[in-house]
Amino acid sequence: MRTTAVISMLLLGVLTTVNASAKENELVFASDFEGNRLSQPWSWIMGCQFEGAEPHSGESALLCAEGNSSIVSKYPISEAGLLEFWVKTQNTQTQYRINVLTSPVLKLDAQWQHVALIDITPGANEYLAHRVSIDDPSRQYIRLDIESINGPISLDDLSLDKIRLDMALQKNEQKIIGGILDKLKADKNYEVQSESFRTLGKNYAAQLESQRQYLEYSNAIYSSITFVLATSERNKMSNPMGYNTFRSVLSDTKRVASPIQQARLGSMVKPFGDLATATLNVVSAGAYSAFAEPFKSFLAATFDRSNYDNSDLSRSDKKFAEENGLKIYQQAERFMSEIEKELQQVTALDNDLVSMQKNLDTFRKDLDKHLRGYLQHAGIARTPENYSRVMSKDEQTRALVITEASANISAKAEALLASNSNAELVQYMIKTTEKIDEFQEFKERFNQITSAMLTFYDKFERSIATEQNPFTDPSDRAVWEQHAQSARNYIRQSKEAFTKAFM
Repeated sequence: MRTTAVISMLLLGVLTTVNASAKENELVFASDFEGNRLSQPWSWIMGCQFEGAEPHSGESALLCAEGNSSIVSKYPISEAGLLEFWVKTQNTQTQYRINVLTSPVLKLDAQWQHVALIDITPGANEYLAHRVSIDDPSRQYIRLDIESINGPISLDDLSLDKIRLDMALQKNEQKIIGGILDKLKADKNYEVQSESFRTLGKNYAAQLESQRQYLEYSNAIYSSITFVLATSERNKMSNPMGYNTFRSVLSDTKRVASPIQQARLGSMVKPFGDLATATLNVVSAGAYSAFAEPFKSFLAATFDRSNYDNSDLSRSDKKFAEENGLKIYQQAERFMSEIEKELQQVTALDNDLVSMQKNLDTFRKDLDKHLRGYLQHAGIARTPENYSRVMSKDEQTRALVITEASANISAKAEALLASNSNAELVQYMIKTTEKIDEFQEFKERFNQITSAMLTFYDKFERSIATEQNPFTDPSDRAVWEQHAQSARNYIRQSKEAFTKAFM
């Protein structure tokens, strides 16, 4: 309550300038927070500044202080659709909540409508993408109320897309349906027109196509060949067998090792694959951790004088071990420290992928179940045949199911009206509109999935930037960069395809 009161008081300070310069028909805007404060489409109510922020792109971002802060759009936005922005915490202990609100007016007594709450727990301090569907065809001011705990946050690259036409039409239809429902609830003598029921049927049936698309998205989101190639190249960069330094260490060690030591060495490096296939293997953090310290101990023992003095090595090999043992061990230790840094980044990306895959699988299963129940409410039996018709690649087949569902919904409502069963009609319309509204949850969940995917692309691209090359040896650096160039090309193509297909 205290925060709301403070925000209301501070709003007074921006009302005059905002109202004086408000633009008509502002459909879409974007803010990368470059330039001065006056050029921004946002007004800082409290708690935010340019100084000290870490940009996601460009040279500027907005720093929102620890505690409460708030920004509001300078202009009412027409047809607000999908809000997207990027947030970075100062440290791994920082957590934040961002409340997205809308209002048709910018007044001290304005009633702000809650749209979404983003609640991020401590753990990461990399930039995360967030996406929120506003889906409002009317003119609305947008406000972000931010609460940051244990440090400030940086906010950057904020954009708002225009609402999709089908969503705008659906919202308008829902207002019409809501008006009918209110009159029926009041038990007034209100003649419900057949056209209104047809609108209800069309609105209900139209979501079948949307649900099919989301299911197809969830099945295809990771399957592009460019994404597979990008992650494959990234995995190659963490495999020690791909680098000259490591292969040289193995070769030198085998030179002075006994047959049993050579066998032991072979079993130790087996998880990484042989030279011909090693670059296709994914190195896990567990496999490397289990390998690293035992391998260094093995090296130290192999190049110990007591080991090679009592062996059947030639004089030249013994001299090689004496002169180069320490250097080889130090070389191996340096390389293993470098490859471990690389592996940490790859492991983090791999963990993100696993988490996203789990979320996507759960989303797909839940939406599949919802779709089957959605069909049943429309008077279409939950049979495999009917489900296949909805998911068919043939547009005419899908259109027939949509027409059938629309007709069934309308016919059911008209039959209840004709029987003077107002109570049953109200219940049926409530249930139907609830079914329609339930799909909104899946849209928000898909926004979270696409946000996670955008964050993954961003982290992936940053991890293969030239300055991230961890190696000292020129040949190792060249190998890393060669894979990085391929990975950059593949991930760029994958991101472009993802944005085009799923955004």
